[in-house]
Amino acid sequence: MAISSRIARINAFLLCLLCFSALQGVTSLGINYGQLGNNLLEPQKVLDLLSSLKVTKARIYDTNPQVLTAFANSGVELMVTIENAMLGQLMNPQAALQWVNAHIKPYVPATKITSIAVGNEVFTDDDTTVLLANLVPAMVSIQTALTQLGFDSYIKVSTPCSLAVLEESYPPSAGSFKTEVAGVMSQLLQFLQTTKAPFWINAYPYFAYKDNPNKISLDYVLFNPNSGMIDPYTKLHYDNMLYAQVDAAIFAMARLGFNGIEVKVSETGWPSKGDANEIGATLQNAAIYNRNLLRRQLANEGTPLRPRMRLEVYVFALFNEDMKPGPTSERNYGLFQPDGTMAYNVGLSALSTTSTTSSTSTASISDLTSSATKVKNQSTTMDYHQSWVSCIFVCVVTFQVYMRRPF
Repeated sequence: MAISSRIARINAFLLCLLCFSALQGVTSLGINYGQLGNNLLEPQKVLDLLSSLKVTKARIYDTNPQVLTAFANSGVELMVTIENAMLGQLMNPQAALQWVNAHIKPYVPATKITSIAVGNEVFTDDDTTVLLANLVPAMVSIQTALTQLGFDSYIKVSTPCSLAVLEESYPPSAGSFKTEVAGVMSQLLQFLQTTKAPFWINAYPYFAYKDNPNKISLDYVLFNPNSGMIDPYTKLHYDNMLYAQVDAAIFAMARLGFNGIEVKVSETGWPSKGDANEIGATLQNAAIYNRNLLRRQLANEGTPLRPRMRLEVYVFALFNEDMKPGPTSERNYGLFQPDGTMAYNVGLSALSTTSTTSSTSTASISDLTSSATKVKNQSTTMDYHQSWVSCIFVCVVTFQVYMRRPF
């Protein structure tokens, strides 16, 4: 066979190989599946919807047995939630064991439960004083129960926190926790570090923009092209607020002496409708925010401080939930209407197939700053070189194999 024909075949093979590798590298985002509605799709149809969108991670705000049963053998990773009101009871190790036996054990491993959220935004709840005292003991009891039953190797225990726990978040390097939560926060972070569980945050750039639209750039919060901001301490460049909020949480943890804990976003989104005083809550802004966020997710991006650690994000929310209390925006975060029709076209199905101050604290901050400087100077060059080295290696090896093989 002619050499030109062989080369043509090799080129075609390499193209297929590289395309397949790119698709395999895409990790799906997560989505919050709230159920505060009186007209929502039944769980099996919700699963069908998620499957059609190629969404492989979901969070629910309880342990609804209908959902857990419907999601069996689907491969969808589920984060389940223990309601805030349950924390006091679950401080008791025996009660925690009974809870895990009743709400987790019957469903695993068929249902892929990977996380248990112990409460939600406990640090900023209306009854925060009582809940804070219960939080970490309840988490320890749940972790002990999981270990006793052999589930601890694949089910992580954490608790989603509102960004309201931060005293400072701008610039990101100034990130710090409020004094009144620092004590319990240190206990929580020690637990997460010991169990290698992530620190979950509910981060909404929308709220920052709504409260201060004259000073905060809409393009900056929507991930649109903009000049962004440079952190004066780390010299890192931020072109969107969500990444800045995540890095502020990382710096806040470092100020308490904790480095290396992964930060994940358990909630973020944008309302498509709001009251007259809810500036920015429009269909257009919601579509732009979520569409741009999805593109970032499919690019497997990290934050400027941790560019090589893909930021895991759960979009809020799957559905508009008509029974949620509060302002109009609370009932209009969904990508879909309760009957499964699109609230607006975010391009999810199309995108899913396209890759596109103690001594300890001071040392921790210094470590982060040093890392940030190295990241700024090296990450782009190294990633570029590594990608090309890998590509050249594949090409050379494949060429040698195919040139020696008769066709």
